[in-house]
Amino acid sequence: MTAEFGMRANRRAFLRNTGVGLGSIAACTLAPEFLSASSSDVSGKLPGLPHHEPKAKRVIYLFQSGAPSQFESFDYKPGLNKLAKTELPESVRMGQRLTGMTAGQQSFPIAPSLFKFSQHGEAGTWVSDRLPYIADQADKLCVIRSMHTEAINHDPAITFFQTGSQLPGRPSMGSWVAYGLGTANENLPSYIVLVSRGTGRAAGQPLYDRLWGSGVLPGKHQGVKLRGGNDPILYLTDPAGCPPQVRRRMLDDIGKLNQATAQRTLDPEVTTRIEQYELAFRMQTAVPDLVDLSQEPEHVLKRYGPEVTKPGTYARNCLLARRLAERDVRFIQLFHMGWDQHDNLPDHMTKQCYDTDQPTAALLQDLEERGLLEDTLVVWGGEFGRTVYCQGTLTETNYGRDHHPRSFSIFMAGGGVKPGLTYGATDEFGYNITENPVHVNDLHATILHLLGIDHRRLTIPFQGLALKLSGVEDRHPVTEIFA
Repeated sequence: MTAEFGMRANRRAFLRNTGVGLGSIAACTLAPEFLSASSSDVSGKLPGLPHHEPKAKRVIYLFQSGAPSQFESFDYKPGLNKLAKTELPESVRMGQRLTGMTAGQQSFPIAPSLFKFSQHGEAGTWVSDRLPYIADQADKLCVIRSMHTEAINHDPAITFFQTGSQLPGRPSMGSWVAYGLGTANENLPSYIVLVSRGTGRAAGQPLYDRLWGSGVLPGKHQGVKLRGGNDPILYLTDPAGCPPQVRRRMLDDIGKLNQATAQRTLDPEVTTRIEQYELAFRMQTAVPDLVDLSQEPEHVLKRYGPEVTKPGTYARNCLLARRLAERDVRFIQLFHMGWDQHDNLPDHMTKQCYDTDQPTAALLQDLEERGLLEDTLVVWGGEFGRTVYCQGTLTETNYGRDHHPRSFSIFMAGGGVKPGLTYGATDEFGYNITENPVHVNDLHATILHLLGIDHRRLTIPFQGLALKLSGVEDRHPVTEIFA
């Protein structure tokens, strides 16, 4: 019985190893950069990249999760005041789909914004009075009012923005950048994520780690999330009785075992494990220095606002984003939850703006003063927009807005985009785009282009498809916004 079991086990091992070997040979043929260190330079970037001269070296993506209303931020529609409480014309909606939250409403009354708008900067950019600090930075901004997407609900829409697909499992934008361009700082991950929870709607849409996952790319390219407490990454400190030299010897021994496994199985994830062990060892020195704000001047801390001293806040994360940019992290992404204002929008969005306005402006100013804004691309925005009509009961002082994928606003700054520019336009109802539409995948192509990457050429073979961030349709960088 024992001999029979042993024979079965040996046959299974043979078939398993043979299968892995053949699969790995095929993988080497299709994507040799997965397994061959010699195919990339010391930074880990792919051969031939950048494809052209980059305008930006890094990205700071300030993702406002839940979808900020364009009517209360950057798309000023004064004509709606005369149309308050009137029905949205069917000729405007044209039978476009609605979410299940408002599809059953018998009435779609127009809700003008209760917020005031004014023009700012030499370009006269229209900005809401709830964003006074960002308004002061208007001449740095490139506001895009003509974004549109295909998803109408949060999870597929956020997934679409992060990965180029509404279906989970694809590589995230930051992972694509790390995969293509490698690292500029061997002591920190190329892609770092920070998450904060807003005060506008504390129980907002959840976020999942797959949003910064590497998908079918090697695992070393996934985003590393820094925790919001005093200890941003667990287990970086050596345990008692284990000095650094002992930890070093342990890692060397583990590395030898993993190297043997990698040579036997040709599994790229084993190589990733080896690299991540080494990175974690180097991060033991780099991360404590990163999060130590004791050397920051008092005037800089005040610039980011009173919340900057609290770990896990958006203000603190914005300051950490600047410090990460100084350390040449390729892709820095902040997720701030709480922008899903289906009701009580005037109150909830005011609180969200309080969370984010001053720190965002401080980040832009800080980057500029340190000479970093020129080659750092900053992106601010959510996953879709909000409806011009009210969800629920409309009163003189209160209203809510449902999801609206057909038109919304974001802004970009630095990193090769034109400052003081407003690009694209919507109709008088803010419902449909009338000038220069920008699809989510066009935005992906634009971000990659500014980093020196041709979005059509950054691909990997996957299930018969040359998989890429910008999807399968023909998409283009928005060159009109380039400086």
